[in-house]
Amino acid sequence: MNFQVTVLKILVSYPDGFAVMEDLKRDMAILATSGRDWADRTRRLAARVPDLDIFSHGLVERTSGGWRITSKGREVLDFVESRTAAPQPIKASLVEETTAAIVTPTQVPPLPQPADRAKRRRERRERRREARERARANAS
Repeated sequence: MNFQVTVLKILVSYPDGFAVMEDLKRDMAILATSGRDWADRTRRLAARVPDLDIFSHGLVERTSGGWRITSKGREVLDFVESRTAAPQPIKASLVEETTAAIVTPTQVPPLPQPADRAKRRRERRERRREARERARANAS
């Protein structure tokens, strides 16, 4: 749960709410090692939304090698951080009601995987081996 709150907090700090995975991992590592204050804070925030699931509730979407916070994600984060929010946890149905306004979740296509990755790796190895053999032959 703390992880999901941390992801929301990180994404909201980026321009347009989008961060590539490398940046997310780096920021998560920094915050995870920053001390007990961050862990306590995210634990308190997460306690307000016990059934939080950033992907199934449509709070974060995966796009082109990174994650982007949605407008619903910003709303939930604002609610969680607001001082006027009730100290007791909100029910999952409330989260579902706030995220129900999403008409259709956008289908994110899988990231393009290199075709014939193994074949290209094998060809690269063969080229290197041939280059080494040529270098040995030229050296003698």
